Amino acid sequence: MSDRPIKLLLIDQDPIFRLGLRVALEAIPNLEITAVVENDTTALQILAEIAQEDPNQVNLVVLEFGNGRSTTSQQLGLQFCRQLKALYPNLPILLLSSIQEQGLLLAAKSIGINGYCPKGTPLPELVAAMQEVANRGDYWFHDTQAIITPNSPLPTPNSPLPTPNSSLPLYRLRNNFRLSGIAHIEASLAAVTAQLQVPGLPVLDRAILAGQRRELLAARWLLNRLLVSSQEKQSDIPVADEPPLNPLLSSAIQQRQMSPLLSPGTLQSALFASCVTKLQLPLRNVTDIPLEIDIFREDKKRELLYIILQKLAEQLDELGASKIEMNQLYEVRFRLLSELWQAAITDFFGKFSRINVGNQNIEIVNYLLPSIEVVQRDILNKIPLVFELYSYLMFQTELNIDNTSYPVVSAEAKSQALMILENLLIQVANGVAQPLLNSLADVEAIKQNFYGRQLISTREIERFRNDLSWKYRLKNYISEPKAVFESRYELFVIAPRGIANTSVYAPRNQELGKLSNIPLVVTLLLEFSDAIAPRLKSLLAFIGSGIVFILTQIIGRGLGLIGRGILQGIGSVSLVEKNLRRNSDRSK
Repeated sequence: MSDRPIKLLLIDQDPIFRLGLRVALEAIPNLEITAVVENDTTALQILAEIAQEDPNQVNLVVLEFGNGRSTTSQQLGLQFCRQLKALYPNLPILLLSSIQEQGLLLAAKSIGINGYCPKGTPLPELVAAMQEVANRGDYWFHDTQAIITPNSPLPTPNSPLPTPNSSLPLYRLRNNFRLSGIAHIEASLAAVTAQLQVPGLPVLDRAILAGQRRELLAARWLLNRLLVSSQEKQSDIPVADEPPLNPLLSSAIQQRQMSPLLSPGTLQSALFASCVTKLQLPLRNVTDIPLEIDIFREDKKRELLYIILQKLAEQLDELGASKIEMNQLYEVRFRLLSELWQAAITDFFGKFSRINVGNQNIEIVNYLLPSIEVVQRDILNKIPLVFELYSYLMFQTELNIDNTSYPVVSAEAKSQALMILENLLIQVANGVAQPLLNSLADVEAIKQNFYGRQLISTREIERFRNDLSWKYRLKNYISEPKAVFESRYELFVIAPRGIANTSVYAPRNQELGKLSNIPLVVTLLLEFSDAIAPRLKSLLAFIGSGIVFILTQIIGRGLGLIGRGILQGIGSVSLVEKNLRRNSDRSK
């Protein structure tokens, strides 16, 4: 096999998968990722530019058929591959897809696709497949993990399995079952763990979820024990029947797998994948605090949050490529949020989208971008723990939350980082919605394209804007000073029932020292309340006890004696009258 370096173009609609694969391949020697794109159109543009400059910049295309699920997307993917083969007949194509239908794979092979690997293929085998296809060979992955040569037919469901001459095929099949089961358990375990982190969860629900988590952990342990033989535990049998790799490649993969810490890219990919999963939950605001994004329909909320997550992933890539230092990261943290907001607002509304406002036809993005200073002052610069999140993702620093330091690879650190990330997404989304509400809130085109049905009338929109105005006042003068005084940050998180809020401890002494005017008065009142409250409670308790004593022992007893005297007097009068009546009857 030639050691010619692989220069690949990756095409996939899933941004998290693109990010994860790119990070995984970056450590592989003799492999260069020329470009990573989302759709076919962009891929054709890049290939056209490369063909004019240097055709050798790409010697392999790795792609997915659209989203890999719908029939329409798969057919469009086949059509794109035909077009690609017609334009660049000598360019090898590897299908890296979630599809498994034999008919579709046969169709892919018939139009000239050179290889296929399912998503989830182990990294060493995937790289070997790329090497084989890039060197003008064929590599077709099947349930038996057989490699199909150019002259061999694609296996069908009725094809006999090859007769094993050793224990390796049996191990491979058993290992596939084990990895598939563990992947399913890990996904369920992550979902249950995320639900356990939801603030304010009822005790019964928490107990049920804790039981489910214990069962999943037990199932994972049993699966590892039952489907791994004693010989495999002693490492007498290789992990997989993998094609031979060159020594540099094998060394790089081994070093990556033995690393005690996750690479920054892997850490980002895992965290973002968890966040994407949370974004599928309901996004209704279940707090008593109005949020700017409440004006949007749920699908638009989800789209906006997803765009911000994408832009954040791209921003982290750029920061990694720039070799930025941690102290520099701290200095530019506010600028990073500003750039993230600008990128999100451009993609969400469309760079060249226009609407009619009165007699003018304006570009939405250009109209909203000048509001950056107001958005920074009111929202972006107040987002907490931004530097800690960026530092965690880029430099793998420990997270210090709730006065506890969490190691990077711990479940607690991942959970805390996910909360901070969700809050950042929600707050940046609020920043995207704020200038729209300030300037274009009652434009019919905006209402039709973005708003929910419950906030579409002019009256409801104005009521919503007034609620937001009061929120800013209460936050600036009461809520924020109180949070500073109590050394905590309020975070918005995505919970199973919707967007909820929680709080985490963080030292804020410097902010406390800078408070003035009304916020300072609020903290002084809180301190005065804390100082006088115990004494006042004691005084009230003493006064209450005295009142109870007076009412029960003095007034109560006095009233009792008076009542008794009255009853006795009434009884005596009745007796005298009876005697007088009896004497009167005798005299007659």
